[in-house]
Amino acid sequence: MMPMLKCKAVQQVIHDRLNLWRHLSPAPMTHKGSRMKTLTVSLILIVHLPVIPCSAQLFEAANGDWPWWRGPGFNGIADPDQQVPVEWSETKNVAWKVKLPGRGHSSPVVVGNRLLLMTADDKAQTQSVLCFDRHTGESRWVREINRGGFQETINPRNTYATSTLACDSQRLFAVISHHDAVYVCALNLDGEWLWQRKAGHWVERQYPNGQASSPVLYGELVIIAADGEADQGGFIAALNRHSGEIVWKTSRPPASNYASPVVARVAGRDQVLISGCDQVASYSPMNGKLLWSVPAKWMQTGATPVWEGDVVVASGGYPAAETLCVRADGSGRVVWRNNQKCYEQSLLITGGHVYAINDNGIALCWAVRTGEELWRKRLGGPISASPILVGNMIYASNERGTTFVCRVSPDGCELLAENQLGTEAFATPAICGGRIFLRVAVSTEGQRQEQLYCIQDR
Repeated sequence: MMPMLKCKAVQQVIHDRLNLWRHLSPAPMTHKGSRMKTLTVSLILIVHLPVIPCSAQLFEAANGDWPWWRGPGFNGIADPDQQVPVEWSETKNVAWKVKLPGRGHSSPVVVGNRLLLMTADDKAQTQSVLCFDRHTGESRWVREINRGGFQETINPRNTYATSTLACDSQRLFAVISHHDAVYVCALNLDGEWLWQRKAGHWVERQYPNGQASSPVLYGELVIIAADGEADQGGFIAALNRHSGEIVWKTSRPPASNYASPVVARVAGRDQVLISGCDQVASYSPMNGKLLWSVPAKWMQTGATPVWEGDVVVASGGYPAAETLCVRADGSGRVVWRNNQKCYEQSLLITGGHVYAINDNGIALCWAVRTGEELWRKRLGGPISASPILVGNMIYASNERGTTFVCRVSPDGCELLAENQLGTEAFATPAICGGRIFLRVAVSTEGQRQEQLYCIQDR
């Protein structure tokens, strides 16, 4: 007996191929021989289906890679055993640098010997994926993935290429908005088209800030969020990585929000976590069913929740500032809350402690279980990029292009270096293989040029 086929993508292919056979059949088949022929052809169609695994599990990054938003563990924590530079400048510890066309806040992702990110040309209204050699910075290819249909107005601090790519080692997934909709595009690692899918209608009315959310991978799915102000609200959706077919789609409240979803193993099960729309919420990654939600004071945030054990910590900033810690078991219990604002930058959590850098560039540490503030230290803001933790050191770039390197513990924060590159930094760095990949911009005499740096001890 054939095993039950549970993967929706496989079921859809079977359905389509059987319909094709029925359509091609010249006449209804009613006698025994015809029924046998139909069964034989049906089995042939099924046997020759493409192999589409139906796994459901958290992704693991290859050693030394940084393949998606917030790095290998989806949490901003890098390999603690790598040797990463503490100090650098335009003339110190720069392995290579290249000029980037256009404008974007898309953070670099690193897969094998490739480094990839998105950019946009506002005048030409194009959105493109760029690929560079990880070791030399040499350009490998450029792939335009959209032309035209840009949202008329967005926040000048945002870009039309802010979402970070995700890579499953064979495919790249990009989330972009144009023509009042959110689209998901898939390319192979040579920049060749695999598929494109319109995920759903998406508009902003009262708050035209622009799209910013990044995709997350889980099993055979690429999961995206598109919180918007359409009458029917926004949505969170999962697409099959192989075909682009929408596997599930769940409505979200009608509100503008810019947070990326993340899939975490927390409170004993896999959960899709997302912050914003006046709540912190959890969904099943398998079917999109709402598992739990807890009210929050913020409608908008760009930050991704973090987790440890059975709790989730999230932060937001508009219309009210708040950071809160909640039980992820569905009880709805809020463990603690404070009035700190981490609007665009995500938090870090490790060893029973939360590390944050608020909008004003003040670093803070809280105990996960109690919310007690253990220390705070002024670094310098404003800040939009998310901090990265390497061992016991935090790397955090502010909007002026200064990257602070701090040694942290529950006992305090020691500032080790202030490194200046460019005059503007919104993208979060990727730190892997002993190198820091940093996207910045330089503005001189009204001319703005983005650059990508590779920082390495030399």
